[in-house]
Amino acid sequence: MTTPAKDPVLDNFRAIADAIATLFFPHAEVVLHDLRTQKVDYIANNLSKREVGDDAALEDMLSGDSDERNIGPYEKLNWDGQKIRSLSTVLRDTKGQPLAVLCINLNISLFENAKAALDLFLSPSKLIPQPDSLFRDDWQERINTFLHNWLRERQLGLNLLTRDHKRELVLALHAEGAFKGKSAANYVANVLNMGRATVYKHLKELKEQ
Repeated sequence: MTTPAKDPVLDNFRAIADAIATLFFPHAEVVLHDLRTQKVDYIANNLSKREVGDDAALEDMLSGDSDERNIGPYEKLNWDGQKIRSLSTVLRDTKGQPLAVLCINLNISLFENAKAALDLFLSPSKLIPQPDSLFRDDWQERINTFLHNWLRERQLGLNLLTRDHKRELVLALHAEGAFKGKSAANYVANVLNMGRATVYKHLKELKEQ
């Protein structure tokens, strides 16, 4: 049996279908329905086990009474029980009459499973309060907390600090008693990506005031 030639009028839409399916491979199927023949014209990355030539059953789209262009997103169930999120776009000819419908079907089951795993992993119900016996003298924890509160109040990023910002921060940490911890100066120098000698220089300036 000879395969009927594809209507060149829909060539651009088939190329768009391929582009979308390639970008979201292997999670997206794109189906092009020809409203004139009410048949499936093209399928990129077939996930639904439909075939080209299947009935489209989209007669209601032919009226042209609605200006609706995009329909969805909406959810449906695929043959294998996986959840699909779909969006259908009505494609019109130069006279504004409905010509075809491009349906993008995105398999979201993988993303839902990943989200469920992350929610379980990050669940706060699995946490206990910091044990006092371990964290009573945790000067690194206190430095981290003060440092990021300081940055947040000034809407600054750690990797965007100027030399003046770093000096100001070292002085603020000193005022909080951060340098009482052993090796605290080394730790601050590493976190702020500055020389240890520079940290000591700023601390020496404080003592000389």
